[in-house]
Amino acid sequence: MPDHPPTDPPLALELLVHGVAGAAPADLLGDPRTVRITGDSTAAVFRRADDADAEAHPERYAGRPVPEAYCWSRLTSGNGARALWLLLLPFMVVNLAHWARPAQSATDPAPRTVRTYGVLVRVVALSLTVLLIAAACEVSLDLVAWQCAGSATCTGSHSWLGFLAPGAGWWAQPGRRLALGALVPAALTCLLWYLADRTWSAYESQPPPAGTADPDIASDTAPALGRPGFWYGRRIVARLRAAHTAAGLLTVAVAVAVPTVRHDRRADAPALEALGWCLQALLAAAALAVAWVVCRRGRSEDRPDHRLDRAALTLLPASALALLAAVLLYACWSRPGWTSTGRLPGDFAFGVLMLGQGLCVLALAGVARSLQRRAPDRSVALGGLGGPAVAMLGCALGGVMSGGVAQRVADWLDGAATPGTPGAPLPGPPVLLSWQAAVLPPLLLVLALLAAWFTVRGGRARRRLAESVADEYPGETPDRDRSRRIAGARTAAALTDSAPWFVAAVSGVTLVLGAGALAGAWLSGEVPGEAARGLPVLETAARAAQDAGAWLVGFGFVLFVAWGRRAYRDPAARRTIGILWDVGTFWPRAAHPFAPPCYAERAVPDLTWRMAGWTERTGGRLVISGHSQGSVLAAAAVWQLPPPVRRRVALLTYGSPLARLYGRWFPAYFGPGPLAALHQELDCWRNLWRATDPIGGPALPGPHGTALSAVDRGPLPDPIAYGRSALYPLPAPILGHADYQADPAFAAERDALLALLDTAARTGVPGQRPADGSAGTATGSAGTATGPPGTTAAGPAGLSKEPRAPGGPPGTAG
Repeated sequence: MPDHPPTDPPLALELLVHGVAGAAPADLLGDPRTVRITGDSTAAVFRRADDADAEAHPERYAGRPVPEAYCWSRLTSGNGARALWLLLLPFMVVNLAHWARPAQSATDPAPRTVRTYGVLVRVVALSLTVLLIAAACEVSLDLVAWQCAGSATCTGSHSWLGFLAPGAGWWAQPGRRLALGALVPAALTCLLWYLADRTWSAYESQPPPAGTADPDIASDTAPALGRPGFWYGRRIVARLRAAHTAAGLLTVAVAVAVPTVRHDRRADAPALEALGWCLQALLAAAALAVAWVVCRRGRSEDRPDHRLDRAALTLLPASALALLAAVLLYACWSRPGWTSTGRLPGDFAFGVLMLGQGLCVLALAGVARSLQRRAPDRSVALGGLGGPAVAMLGCALGGVMSGGVAQRVADWLDGAATPGTPGAPLPGPPVLLSWQAAVLPPLLLVLALLAAWFTVRGGRARRRLAESVADEYPGETPDRDRSRRIAGARTAAALTDSAPWFVAAVSGVTLVLGAGALAGAWLSGEVPGEAARGLPVLETAARAAQDAGAWLVGFGFVLFVAWGRRAYRDPAARRTIGILWDVGTFWPRAAHPFAPPCYAERAVPDLTWRMAGWTERTGGRLVISGHSQGSVLAAAAVWQLPPPVRRRVALLTYGSPLARLYGRWFPAYFGPGPLAALHQELDCWRNLWRATDPIGGPALPGPHGTALSAVDRGPLPDPIAYGRSALYPLPAPILGHADYQADPAFAAERDALLALLDTAARTGVPGQRPADGSAGTATGSAGTATGPPGTTAAGPAGLSKEPRAPGGPPGTAG
């Protein structure tokens, strides 16, 4: 669109950003006829057809803004390939642990402690990649190529494995069977590399607008989300992608090399044994190189980093692939008389992985507590241990998924028998996986007891609240059923604040029971039922837990696959999964490159470009209006704006999880300090919330959860009317998290923000009322408008200046 001279009053634009699950442009704009102004089929800005040329006719929009909508839902719920992201769920969870660290102290920032936190999270993330590939090796190498193909009973039941049976031909030797089976985990590793490379090109390579932030200023004072390079993580993702790909290929190589070298040592073949030891030494050196690349460097956020570490990107995967090829050739060498019996050495490998993950999580907890003690914050989830708890959840998910695949395949190959029990044709998967499965029933029991306690507590709170609901609507006749429904909605919404209890229970019980499972597997060397044989009560409990756990793991795996298959075929189910990614993939891939891509690295630059470009061309006023997750994107985009642009932009958030969820779980980025700094830098900001909303809440909560009237207006009445009246002849619905735009407070606050921007443009002072009081009157009326019963006054529109809360120092992203 061509440039147009500024008008008086200047043209106003309302940029709407939807929340999770997405919304069609027609629904956001309230008009079935919409046109795409800019963008592509993945994310774009839309307007009503009648508003497409609004800049050419500003006189048409006197007293009202031009509405346009930014639709980004296809970034997370586009084509059917998104269903495959379910397999990456553990990677996504552990990536969140990187961002869930406590905030730094202004007086004692402890950059080394922050870097240590980042290194530990990246090490845990690397262990999950190794765990996934090790599980694939367990299935293809141990269960299929080693155990089943080496058993005449198993190959007789599965004719497609007949060419691998003993005495069947060239592939009958165990080394060659292992080499053939290694192609499956190697192909899985290459698939992960391809998906990460494809999404890296589409998401991480979106540069921010030039000059959106001053690197020198950002380095000294700006919160992390205001740094120029925060949403441009292509370098770290490329480095981690190369390292994790090499780690996956090296895991496959080790799984083939170890049993082959062990046979050569027993068979007294010195030449082959020497070659095997040389290959193992090279594998160890390559593993050290991978660990060095992962631990050496974290994210660079002070300025966009366009460099790529070409040596690491090419040498690491290429060297690992060459070593894997050499190991496969070594394993294919003829070894007459070699037979496969028992299991491959998987118990030790899985045990070392599990022990290493537990130790890393404990070390991560110590580092997090150290940071929390330096900058105490009572609003932080789990007392600053949210990051370690989330990392523990990622490890638990990885273990359950790995064990579920192995258990299902073993049950399928073993027919009616139970793998690992006396008389079964196959030894089955490592006994540690059976111990891990036996942990599930007590874990679910703890969660059920916790849920029952919160249910009882919520029921009592609902009864107490129902007694006073009618008093909030003066003049209304109390209705018991109506009061119970309203109280029930508020009580259910409050359950969101109980999420830390469930996360703490799952993480703590998993850590304790996991340690017990590891000790039991290593000390007994048998599945739980066999280890407890001869102890009447304990044996019964162990067998019940083992059988129930195996059934739960298998059922969960089948359900997982079925859900992914349905999501691949059904767009509605795919949108449901998209909601999960909307919440979990907001953050950049700082710890795990195979996690689902960060859509914010595309959405935030889109919004920043749009706001900066439109205000520069037109000189107009802009209100960016974000609902739910869209409010987080809007705030992140406003943080990226340069000060001259930010003075022409206002922020309106509603149903926003900025403080209630993001502030509690990600305090270093959305805690009280960063949000207060945003309020200081962006004078024009309003936030609407309801007590019935399970997601939204005050953006700047004060002591004891109260809201600061300078920014927050709420809780808004919901429902807007208690009973029937001449104004509301039909029952008003309880809206909860939806339809904020239908509330009269929405239009009032939006108009007040536009008036405040106009005042600032005329006086040159943000938030300053003009001498004639015109804008001040409009703003004040909106700020103190008396709505239906239960409305809280928002206070004057000229927001009070709060002292800037200190943010973290630059370059401390870990």
